[in-house]
Amino acid sequence: MGDFLVVGAGVAGAAAGYFLSAFGDVTLLEMESAPGYHSTGRSAALFSEYYGNPTVRALTAASRAFLTAPPPGFADGPLLSPRGVLTLCPAGAEDDFAAMLADGLSAPVPVREIDVAEVTEYCPIVRTGRYIRAMVKPGAMDIDVDLLHQGFLRGVRARGGTVVTGARVRELSRDGGRWRAATDAGVFTAPVVVDAAGAWADEVAALAGVRPLGLTPLRRTAFLADPPDGTDAARWPMVTDVADTFYLKPESGRLLVSPSDATPVPPCDARPDDLDVARAVERVQEATTLRIRSVRHAWAGLRTAALDDTPVIGEAPDVPGFVWLAGLSGYGVQTSAAVGRIAAAAATRTPPADAGVDPAALSPARFQEARPVR
Repeated sequence: MGDFLVVGAGVAGAAAGYFLSAFGDVTLLEMESAPGYHSTGRSAALFSEYYGNPTVRALTAASRAFLTAPPPGFADGPLLSPRGVLTLCPAGAEDDFAAMLADGLSAPVPVREIDVAEVTEYCPIVRTGRYIRAMVKPGAMDIDVDLLHQGFLRGVRARGGTVVTGARVRELSRDGGRWRAATDAGVFTAPVVVDAAGAWADEVAALAGVRPLGLTPLRRTAFLADPPDGTDAARWPMVTDVADTFYLKPESGRLLVSPSDATPVPPCDARPDDLDVARAVERVQEATTLRIRSVRHAWAGLRTAALDDTPVIGEAPDVPGFVWLAGLSGYGVQTSAAVGRIAAAAATRTPPADAGVDPAALSPARFQEARPVR
């Protein structure tokens, strides 16, 4: 018996568990053999206060202090390191570029437009003739995702909490003010359940008799390729275009490449699609002088979106003790500190500290009727 059950031990669930462990006994229930298998472990690992809608950007900004200076003992190295993003504008995308530039000027570290002739000073392989404008987002940072994730998990355990793997929830019912979760690893009970199950969050809600939100899992493909021979790309920024048709980013001596796809799929162990890999190769070779002779390693991850592409965090209407932490849509790593605090506040019905956003903007009540499904 415990105080809180968190379904899902990816970075969002781990963060919620970390902050909840200050209030009571926490059990994280992870269906896979290791936490973070589907999304957290396949992240592009970028912290960007320029990315997402205003609510998402506020959550990211509210997470910066924690990621910059985590509590003593949380991590044995820095969680953030310099990277930056170079965003390119092809002809015909001037309106999108202007809107992005205007939004970026209000960021804590404002964007800066540069002359197209300067682009190769940031990344020498860009075909400058293809682009008419460019901007730099200097405040974007690399995130050490594993260090962050393990810090949250270690903090849960240090405070007496438990992380249970191989614990897919099969039944979830409420009796006498406590939830009973029957899992592949046994039965667990607590007064409060936090649904941080990612692509499976709607399925977990349905088990509990809570109206699903209509979340959509989206597949994103990525692979590693070699930089040009004799080139040290470690200091290059991430490179993308204003239409988000591709990105490339230095990663462990190679380049991480993606077509920025977002293909709706059922909850699954996502696999890369050969056509998406081919699209990424084509787009990058059109945008740069890079010749991708071989794909070193390809993978795909899931990013699960709500209808308005804004996270859903809060207690389900008329279903006491069921708290949503879902629909993070690829923003989960960079917003983890803020969303973890907000989820913990919702689970304990206390005001969130330093949330950076009105919790009402995240509430599940914006999607569902205030009644459970029977």
